[in-house]
Amino acid sequence: MEILYSDVVKVFKALCDENRLKILEQLRVGEKCACDLLDYLCVTQSTLSHHMKLLCDADIVRARKDGKWVYYSINLDGVERAKKLLDQQLNINRINEDNINCFNDK
Repeated sequence: MEILYSDVVKVFKALCDENRLKILEQLRVGEKCACDLLDYLCVTQSTLSHHMKLLCDADIVRARKDGKWVYYSINLDGVERAKKLLDQQLNINRINEDNINCFNDK
C-alpha cells in the first residue's frame, strides 16, 4: 500500500482530540444520533459538526441522514485502513530494514 501522507495526517488529526476520542468511544457500541452525541459532549452543534467532519474525512466514521438528524457509526473498513496507516508510520523494524537496504545499494 502506497503511503499518501495527506491520508496519514487526516487519521492522526482525527484521533488527536479528546472530544473525538469520546465520540469514537460512544460509537463503539453502535450507531448514535447527532443529538445523543451533542448531549453527551455538551458542545454546540457547530463544534460537533467540526469534529464529525474530521472523523468522516479520515474515513473512520460514516454519516447517515434520516430526516433532520444525522446518525453516525464506525466505518470498519476505514478503521482497518487507519490501523494500517498508523502501523506503517510506527513500525520501527520496517523502517530499520528499509534503511539497511538503502545503505546496501550504495
